[in-house]
Amino acid sequence: MSEAAIAPSIAPSIAAAPAIAPLRDFVTAFARLLDEHPDEARVITQGGALLRRLVSRDDWLPEAFAQPDPTRYQQFLLHADSAERFSVVSFVWGPSQATPIHDHTVWGLIGMLRGAEESQGYVQRDGRWVPDGPALRLQPGDVEPVSPTVGDVHRVRNLYDDRVSISIHVYGANIGAVRRHTYLESGGGKPFVSGYSNTLLPNLWDRSAELRGA
Repeated sequence: MSEAAIAPSIAPSIAAAPAIAPLRDFVTAFARLLDEHPDEARVITQGGALLRRLVSRDDWLPEAFAQPDPTRYQQFLLHADSAERFSVVSFVWGPSQATPIHDHTVWGLIGMLRGAEESQGYVQRDGRWVPDGPALRLQPGDVEPVSPTVGDVHRVRNLYDDRVSISIHVYGANIGAVRRHTYLESGGGKPFVSGYSNTLLPNLWDRSAELRGA
């Protein structure tokens, strides 16, 4: 999925604005990083620094991609590379919402934008999935890597029971179209493809307002 697939008429609430420039700059810089250094270790290190810079400010995410749902967390696609080398997603967590134990099968970076999350890693021992050390608490500006190399199975939950939390995720694929798995602590697993909560993308590429202002 790419910007070319967006319908010509885009709702004003998700149209481009000068405030979205940090996301456009991030997408451009991340694509350049993959062009120059596609190896996972460097992507996690340098890409993590890029994501940390993006989530260090909370003034660029359009409201349309920050809306919670009372029944489950939302997964809004913000950008998918045209070659599906990476995707950028906003995860919006209502109070106390959580994922099951799950994997990703590709590298990923989780950046905390708003609120706070708990990420509990899991490892398989004697056929069961058990916590892998203490849970990691993510505060705004924090970034956590995941991958089959550094640790790929975890459960995430909103640390707050009275407010929304939002994290920005970057994955080494079009993550909504990746076959992944959820797991039970007893060891059973189930395949799933997450898809996305939105059908339209933010327009990152309309620079007209900036040019008119200049």
